[in-house]
Amino acid sequence: MAYNDTLFQLGMDLTRSSTAQKEDHGEAALDTQRNYEKHKSLKEKLLNNASNERLDFFIERDGVRYAGNHLIIDLFGAKRIDEIEYMEQTLKQCIKIAGATALHLHLHHFTPNGGISGVAVLSESHISVHSWPEAHYAAFDVFMCGKAKPELCIDVLCDAFEAREAVVKTHQRGKNLDLIEWQQAASPQKRKQSY
Repeated sequence: MAYNDTLFQLGMDLTRSSTAQKEDHGEAALDTQRNYEKHKSLKEKLLNNASNERLDFFIERDGVRYAGNHLIIDLFGAKRIDEIEYMEQTLKQCIKIAGATALHLHLHHFTPNGGISGVAVLSESHISVHSWPEAHYAAFDVFMCGKAKPELCIDVLCDAFEAREAVVKTHQRGKNLDLIEWQQAASPQKRKQSY
């Protein structure tokens, strides 16, 4: 049974013929191609527009330079976290209010519990989600750089999912990058890890 579960997680279903699986893969490939064509023109417009500045630049505030703000948002007592269309709508609302630029949004609906996992890939980084409806819990990961304002996503998520409680942790990613790069250039030694 564990073997079958593992194969299922890899996208293999031993209870169906390989022909049926190939048909599913063919349909998925066609959907992927359609999705690629749909987003290709948007990407070309962004890349070909000479007036476009980079959206993923470093942030500098109060004399501190860093890559971006990374918010880890845990929602407890959350509702509607098993509704994939609602989740998509809410993530799009977060992207808009934060002033970010969507490149791709993919969500997966799990069965039988109805949980959702997915990611919105942004020019400024990403928003990811993993939900456990049976526990009324959802975990969001909001990382944005440049002019985007990820902190505006907190209220959108709390209100949309009517969270009883939200726990938010913020991290300035790449905060020590300049210092680390300078130290490594001066004395290349063994990689230092911070935990």
